[in-house]
Amino acid sequence: MDEKLYKKVKSVGVSNLVFGIITIAAGIGIGIVMLVNGARLLAHKSDTLF
Repeated sequence: MDEKLYKKVKSVGVSNLVFGIITIAAGIGIGIVMLVNGARLLAHKSDTLF
């Protein structure tokens, strides 16, 4: 019984680690895209008509 619990806890820990790494990578990627798009908007600020 204890061995099954140990294996379950181990697999949950590994999956949490993997999901954490994926979340960090996605966050960094989205942040970079947002910075680039913001810089492009600021660079072309004089072209906008309101």
